Amino acid sequence: MGTAVVAALLLTSCGQSGDSDGDEKKSASDSGGKSAVKATEPLVATYDGGLYVLDGTSLKIVEDIPLKGFNRVNPAGDDRHVVVSTSKGFQLLDAGGAELTDVTFPGAEPGHVVRHAGRTVLFTDGTGEIRIFDPKDLGDGEPKTATHKTDSPHHGVAVELENGELLTTVGDKDGGFGISVLDEDRKEIARNEDCPGVHGEATAKGEAVVIGCQDGVLLYRDGEIKKIDSPDDYGRIGNQAGSDRSPVVLGDYKTDEDAELERPEQISLINTETGKLELVDLGTSYTFRSLARGPHGEALVLGTDGKLHTVDPDSAEVTGSVDVIDKWREPLDWQQPRPALFVRDHTAYVSDPAQKKLHAIDLETGKKTGTAELPSAPNEISGVDLPGSAH
Repeated sequence: MGTAVVAALLLTSCGQSGDSDGDEKKSASDSGGKSAVKATEPLVATYDGGLYVLDGTSLKIVEDIPLKGFNRVNPAGDDRHVVVSTSKGFQLLDAGGAELTDVTFPGAEPGHVVRHAGRTVLFTDGTGEIRIFDPKDLGDGEPKTATHKTDSPHHGVAVELENGELLTTVGDKDGGFGISVLDEDRKEIARNEDCPGVHGEATAKGEAVVIGCQDGVLLYRDGEIKKIDSPDDYGRIGNQAGSDRSPVVLGDYKTDEDAELERPEQISLINTETGKLELVDLGTSYTFRSLARGPHGEALVLGTDGKLHTVDPDSAEVTGSVDVIDKWREPLDWQQPRPALFVRDHTAYVSDPAQKKLHAIDLETGKKTGTAELPSAPNEISGVDLPGSAH
C-alpha cells in the first residue's frame, strides 16, 4: 500500500450441508470442460434456492442458477471454477462459463475445501473421505484424484503440504479430537489427540498449519506438533484465516461453553514462529464469516457494527476501520443469511442480506468501488482465484 493510503485505511463456520434435494443444472460443456466465458473474475453468491454468478469487474449478475437446499461455496483453486457443497456432495461450478458442471464428488455432509501448495483438498464429513486434486486439471473435465479415508467419519479438515505430507483431523461420530500427519506413502509420522472439538484450518508463512480446538490450537511446523493453550480453560478457536505473507494466524475466540449463541468481541492471533497466542478486543462482535486476510497479510474482520476492521498481526493492534454496511445482529440459526466477507487480491467483497446487496471495497483506499443489487438476500459469497494471487 502507498503510505498515505495505508494511513487512511489503517486508521480504519463451517458446517454441514442441508438435506434438501438439489436441482442439478448440467453444463452444456463436456463434464467440466470450458465453455464460453460469461463472467470475468467471477464471484458466486448463494441464496435460498440457488446461486448468483456475478462478473467480478462490473458486479452484474450474469446467471441465476436454481439449486435447492442449503448450499455452500469455496474457491476450487483455479481462475475458473468454484466448489459448491450440496446435500449430495461436492459439485464443480464453471463460474467463468456460469454453468454447473456434471463433475461431482458424492458423499454425505461435504465439509471443508482447502487450497494449498497447488492442491485442492475436499473433506467429506459423512464418510471421512479425503479427495486431493490439481486444480489445473479442472478445465479438462473430472480431475485425476488421490484419495484417503480417515479411520472414522467426523466433521474434519485436511491439507496437503508442499512435500506431499497430508495433515488430517482425527475424530469419531461425536466430533474431532486431534490431528494426524501422514508422509507421501500415507504412513503416520506424527499424531496429537489433545484437541477437543477440533475445527478449522489455516496455513501461515513457512507452511505452518494451525488447527483449532476448544482450548487453544494445534500447530504443525517443521515436522512437529505443538499445543498452544488458550488463556481460558474454555477458549474455543474454531475458525481461522492464514496468509502466506504472515507467520500469524487470525482466529475467532469464544469463552462461553454453555451459550446458545456466543457473540464474541475478541479475536485471537497465533504466532506460528513464537508459539504465542494474543487476544485483541474489537469492541464489536462478528461471526464465522467475518474473518479474512488482506494482500499484505493484514487481518480483516467484518464486525456487527457494520465496519471492516484492520488488525496488524504483528503488533496485535486494531489499526483502522471502514464503514461498509449498517449495524446487524447474528441470527441464532447458522444457516440463516448474515453479512459475509470474501477477500481476493486487493478487494474485499461484503454481502448485505438485509439490503440485498454486495459491495466491493478497495483495501488500498478503503473506498467502496461498486455495489450489486440482488433479487434475493445473499448468504455465502466466494469466487475464483486470480492468477498469481496468494491463498
